Amino acid sequence: MRHPHRAAETAAAVLLLLLVAACGSRLPESDFERTPSPTRATGGAPIPVGIITSATSPVGGAAFTGPRDGARAYFARLNAGGGIGGREVEVHTCDDGGSGVGNNECVHELVDEKKVVALVATTSLDYAGASRVSRAAVPDIGGQPIGPAYDTYPHLYGIYGSLAPRDGTPGWDGKLYGGTEVYRYFKREHGARTAAVVSYNQSASASYAGLIARGLKAEGYKVVTEQVDFALPNFRAAAADLKEQGADLVFDAIDGHGNAELCKAMDEVGAGVTAKVTNVQNWTSTVAADYKDAPRCRNALWATGASRNYEDTGNAAVKEFRDATQGLKTHSQWQLEGWAAAQWFTDAARSCTESGEQSLTRACVDRFMNRPEPYTARGLLLPVVYERLSEPPKSRRTCVSVAHWQDNRGWVTQGEMSRNCFDVPQLAYKP
Repeated sequence: MRHPHRAAETAAAVLLLLLVAACGSRLPESDFERTPSPTRATGGAPIPVGIITSATSPVGGAAFTGPRDGARAYFARLNAGGGIGGREVEVHTCDDGGSGVGNNECVHELVDEKKVVALVATTSLDYAGASRVSRAAVPDIGGQPIGPAYDTYPHLYGIYGSLAPRDGTPGWDGKLYGGTEVYRYFKREHGARTAAVVSYNQSASASYAGLIARGLKAEGYKVVTEQVDFALPNFRAAAADLKEQGADLVFDAIDGHGNAELCKAMDEVGAGVTAKVTNVQNWTSTVAADYKDAPRCRNALWATGASRNYEDTGNAAVKEFRDATQGLKTHSQWQLEGWAAAQWFTDAARSCTESGEQSLTRACVDRFMNRPEPYTARGLLLPVVYERLSEPPKSRRTCVSVAHWQDNRGWVTQGEMSRNCFDVPQLAYKP
């Protein structure tokens, strides 16, 4: 019997940190795998892994470092407990500077010179070296799908899974597919009927705004579009109009600073909404500071994604993450997903040592990644699988993780993510 799948709506940052829905593959909570048993320390040569991050880039130094920090925290804790079969994980990081040239240099350094067994938690603004990683058959585990690479090449395994053929062409004939579960959620749970979409008069922003509008219309919403000038944005005028139009929800295709300014303008004109919906990349502990001038809008912020809320410390796996990262100044959902990516590699490596392999190889890790069983990082992720479907799905049963910001509590989980599930259409778009 085939299980229902989850198409993840993921953060895909471009120059403006806009979002693009990436088509992933996830299964319900009932398919969560058992927790792997620990291994005994036996000693041996270090296991080299690589982390490529656009730590410095045109969009700012802190934009992409969350997954790296989460992965490093996991490996530090792992090594303190004896590593993998007694072998320490040797972490090599590389900052590609947010450029394609820098990314290719990082790939060469880590894959060809450092001979890493795998890449983990890749977070690159321009993953120009993806084809080289694939040709070298190096598993790239739990990367953030900022571009289409994880739906294009074999041996690359994004944090949200994929159903695409991954034969060298993005998705199916150059098209990717994403679901409408986020819009369905707010319609079902909050009775939302009118949604505003705010964008810049800039091509990438306008294109993504159009995709949001398509999804909202497919779910029966009345859609109000607001476009502001990229150089001199008049957010107050946009806020006044969405108030006049009676918007229940506000989505956007603008950058983080623009979002804060939009929220400030909404407060100034008295535009109250059911939800100002943001994404996993902005699911952070810095909300109070980022939106300090917009208390009303700030407390209407909702985030959606495909991983368990980093604030859910009642969950054992989340608590383990938080305990290990308590020294960090801030916390974020991307850190938790980086932690999950490192755990994914670790479970793959342990499967090699436990199966009697003579050595830990890239090929062995790759076999684990291609197994049909779903993966959840002990429940931190909605179950992830990889399939290579010859035709794109027209509709799928998909799930979504949701949290609401409250000043006195932080991000508050809204329902169990494995039960926030919907049968929704899959809409095509060009990456």
